[in-house]
Amino acid sequence: MPERSVFDTRFFIEYFYSKDPRRLGKLKGYLRSVKVRFVSAVTLHELYRIDLEKEGRDVARLRSEVLRRDFKVVGVDYELAVRSAELRSRYRIPMADSMIAATAQVYKCPVVSDDPHFKKIKGLETRWIR
Repeated sequence: MPERSVFDTRFFIEYFYSKDPRRLGKLKGYLRSVKVRFVSAVTLHELYRIDLEKEGRDVARLRSEVLRRDFKVVGVDYELAVRSAELRSRYRIPMADSMIAATAQVYKCPVVSDDPHFKKIKGLETRWIR
């Protein structure tokens, strides 16, 4: 298991909405195994919006606070903005994915996601829990 990882929105969707106890156990095990956990502010935005629409403001706030407590939240600075724009232009991927990929590159760690956009990026390591 990697010592550090950036967790994508798709990981959290599986984590919070999976109905399969075996799958949830694997996700929890992976999460516990990673010592330094990063989450992009973009991922927080996406997850908050999903939670807001599916479960309401109280759940959205609670989950975002848990993530803020348990993960290092990475905001957008100059380096991430420029790197993200380069990735978005080169690989024609959505802005959110380019921001998350840039975060992984800056922090030199894999992205935990099954999103095919990340697979396009040369040199970017991805992980997924099956």
